[in-house]
Amino acid sequence: MNRQAKINRKNVANHLLKYQFSLIDKSLDDAFTDDWEQWTITQEQYDEFERYAIATLKKVFKFNTNKAKATFGWFYNHFGLTIKETDNEQTN
Repeated sequence: MNRQAKINRKNVANHLLKYQFSLIDKSLDDAFTDDWEQWTITQEQYDEFERYAIATLKKVFKFNTNKAKATFGWFYNHFGLTIKETDNEQTN
């Protein structure tokens, strides 16, 4: 049986990275072997990740919503994947 560790202050960053990578069917092991800085996510995947991360940060750290959003912003600026542009947003 594969038992997942409880999310706490020590492992929340690792958990959020794993969650973000799982949105694109990648793992932390893939990040060590591939050029993960080239990976992208869609706007919908970003929105899902943001909702999940803010809720997780609020629960783990007992943050209010504004503090959780600010912490997520910092985390995403440092560890977030690039959001790919849709065909409608691309310019020639």
